[in-house]
Amino acid sequence: MAVNAIFRSFTRAVGQLGDARFRKVVLLGVGLSLALLIAATAGFAYLVDWVTPEDASLPVLGEVNWLDDLLSWSALILLMVLSVFLMVPVASAITSMFLDEVADAVEEVHYPHLPPANQVGIGDAIRDTVNFMGVLVGANLLALVLYLLFAPAALFIFWGLNGFLLGREYFTLAALRRHGRDETKRLRRRHAGTIWMAGVLMAVPLSVPLLNLLIPILGAATFTHLYHALVPHSDAASLRYPPR
Repeated sequence: MAVNAIFRSFTRAVGQLGDARFRKVVLLGVGLSLALLIAATAGFAYLVDWVTPEDASLPVLGEVNWLDDLLSWSALILLMVLSVFLMVPVASAITSMFLDEVADAVEEVHYPHLPPANQVGIGDAIRDTVNFMGVLVGANLLALVLYLLFAPAALFIFWGLNGFLLGREYFTLAALRRHGRDETKRLRRRHAGTIWMAGVLMAVPLSVPLLNLLIPILGAATFTHLYHALVPHSDAASLRYPPR
């Protein structure tokens, strides 16, 4: 596995955070991620408050008027804990939406000799994002069983699973800018171990609140660098963009 290439790609992505165009995409991604998380939290808390009566009669305790507040705050805390897992699909959706802008900014600074990349059509982008979201959410729901069965290793299972899925998606989206789908699949199989390890590097911070808000955009930039490190183009003019 190209460990040096992974960390070099990541440090280059971090180093470009000061770029005005790059920073704009980072701030937009962070803003949307925060808005989605806040909206989901507020909506869920409101729903719990709406369905819970203000006054209730409980065995032993009798009449109580604090049950709705207790459940609302409990639901809020629960959702904040679950947000560690929810941030993975949310962050991935944000990354998919802005990958081309991030990759354009990276290539403009670091790979100016390359011809313009093949831009992703809106239909393809929506289809790929929806498909990936379905796989990501479904896999994490199924993994809940493993988290319960192997609780001490739950975090490592989370990193490994989502590292595989995120690495696969990020590399695919980066490679599709320069290749057709068949060639992208071949490259992904050839560099599977490196891609998985780089995906884990992206998945680990996703379990850290606040820091995880920056990772989606950094992930897109990192995998753009990693793609060029793994698939060097000695002759930029030879690049072709077959239909997807």
